[in-house]
Amino acid sequence: MVSNVEVSKGETIFKFVINMFFVTLGAIIAAFALEAFLVPNQVIDGGIIGISMIISHVTKFNLGLLVIILNAPFILFALKKMGKMFVFKTAYASIILALALNFFHHYKVTGDLLLATVFGGIILGTGVGLILKNEASLDGTEILSLLVSKKFGCSVGEFIMGINIFIYLVAGKVFGWENAMYSILTYFIASKVIDVVMEGLNSSKSVRIISDEAGLIGNALIEQLDISVTYLKGIGGYSGQDKDLIYCVISRLELPKMLAIIKEIDPKAFVSIVDVHEVYGGRFRKKIDKI
Repeated sequence: MVSNVEVSKGETIFKFVINMFFVTLGAIIAAFALEAFLVPNQVIDGGIIGISMIISHVTKFNLGLLVIILNAPFILFALKKMGKMFVFKTAYASIILALALNFFHHYKVTGDLLLATVFGGIILGTGVGLILKNEASLDGTEILSLLVSKKFGCSVGEFIMGINIFIYLVAGKVFGWENAMYSILTYFIASKVIDVVMEGLNSSKSVRIISDEAGLIGNALIEQLDISVTYLKGIGGYSGQDKDLIYCVISRLELPKMLAIIKEIDPKAFVSIVDVHEVYGGRFRKKIDKI
């Protein structure tokens, strides 16, 4: 008879192997995007990889080795903040990226700047997204941003944006302003693809509905959309009257139908819609899987 401890240990090992497989795959994909599309066309990424690409272009130093050297201090810093497993996966991803960069060196797919920008961004975003989804990172600036944001009060996004603005200004001096603009476009495309990889194509929405017909709307949503709803109590800020709020999570594909149902019952209903990154448990997940 197999004990629960043995099963749990086996599941942990299996999950680790799967994570490492996707981290490896993500690093290889990212390296392919860099060497086959971006580096030959002097289009760069943001963060440590972008800095490494600029230094490598100016000094002719090995790009893969530069990525490891520049990432090393941030990886060591993450040991206290993010834990040993994150550091191990991140260090491993950097090493695989460095090896793959050398493997794909001089493997140029296209010389068209627009094609290189678009497809380089898509492929790079896919690779980085796979790495982030499996609890690792390729960019030390994200780790640094956690420290700076707490110490100086700025947000992580603001710090990363500031770093990247500086990088692209330098890129404009080194590669020309046209290439710098293509680099910004690459970064934008890659960031959007990362979101898709992290969240999946079946993105979901968190919806809050305030209406005097909350009961009717809730019942209609349950019957027609087969979703679960939660009723919350609130008080109107101007009227001071008790209000019933409906909270639910639906797929983006069901959103138009939901809005039509609400409008039919109460055209004056207040509806707030927010993107949801992760959803666990409940009837919602089962419903999404069928879409």
